This record gives sequence, C-alpha cells and structure tokens, in this order.
Amino acid sequence: MNSEKIAKNQRQNNSEGKKGQNSETKSLNSEKKILNSEFFLAIIRKKSEAMLSNVEIKAKVSDPEEFAKMAAQLSQSEGTIIHQHDTFFNCSRGRLKLRDLMNGSGQLIFYERPDTDGPKLSRYSISPTSDPPSLKVVLSEALEVKGEVRKERRLFLIGQTRVHLDTVEGLGHFMELEVRQQVNGLMEQLGVSADHLVTGAYIDLILQGQKEA
Repeated sequence: MNSEKIAKNQRQNNSEGKKGQNSETKSLNSEKKILNSEFFLAIIRKKSEAMLSNVEIKAKVSDPEEFAKMAAQLSQSEGTIIHQHDTFFNCSRGRLKLRDLMNGSGQLIFYERPDTDGPKLSRYSISPTSDPPSLKVVLSEALEVKGEVRKERRLFLIGQTRVHLDTVEGLGHFMELEVRQQVNGLMEQLGVSADHLVTGAYIDLILQGQKEA
C-alpha cells in the first residue's frame, strides 16, 4: 500500500510540474507575441487619436556654407546645432526609429510618407523617452535593427518652417524643410533646385549605398 501511495504521489507531482512548465511556456510565448512591430506601432498610435502631419522636402546641398549663410539671413539667427543618432527598426508598414539626442533624452518616432521627389505629406507620432539606450536594447531584441543614421543638424526657424542643414555620416550634406504649408517659395529663396530633390529617408540612402558597394 505504501508503495502504491508513493507512486500515486509521484504521478501527481509530475503532472503538476508539467502543468507549471506548460503555463510558463505559454506565458513566454505570449510575451514573444507581444514584442512585435504591431504592438509597438499600436502603442504609438494610441498616443494620440489622430497622427500629426506636416509637409517635408529633402534635397542635396552642394555648398553647405552658402546655404547656412542664406538660412541665417532669412531666420535672423545662426541656427542651433543638434546631434542625432537614429536607429531604424523593421516594422510592417511606415518607418519606426528611435532618435537619441545625445543628451540623455530621445524620441520614439513612427511615420509614414511617400518616397517621391518634391514636397510630400508626412504623418507621424512621437513618444519621448528619458533612456534611449535601454529602449534601443528592447526594440532591437523585439524587432531587429534595419539600419542607423548619425548626423549633425543645424536648425533654423523661418516663420512656421523648420529648416535643417544636415551633415549625415557616410552621405554628405542635405537640407530638409518641414512646414504645414507649401514650401516651393522658400525653396527658391534658399536656392534649392528641383534636380537636387531626394526621395526617401536617409536610412534608405545609406542602405542603397551599402547594396551598391
């Protein structure tokens, strides 16, 4: 009788152990399912009922000193120098990037815009972070890194328009205009010609260069 009781207790313990292991496995699988692009995109989308939008334009700059001079005259300022390290992650649609502002703060940014020449409407959501390095580790594990962009940005404000003079590591000099109205007039004032317009984001240009190398 004692041996039968012992065997019965062992079977019960094994059964309970398997249930516990199955429960832990299900929990881990659930966590893995949560850590995917749709989850992070959903978090960003819920930050606001409607995504913000602006009109953007990007172009190559052959003479950054002359461009900075014209931008300084129009903005009546020397501009603000900003260092940025952007890490792009794989996601199902749009682009998801973590921007490290190199000062202990950063932003998680999701945005959608067409890859075409000329002014294009960009829809975006931004979530600030006070610990970019830790967030980068989590996102890298969950989504995998698509690529990285390092740049020095000189920001000028001309009316409602943000004018960026960017020096992008591995790419060179570019300008960006961000405004919620037409930008053609300001393009002419800054001497930006249509044949210098660029499609896509810096990350696309970097990845394209890596493929061609």
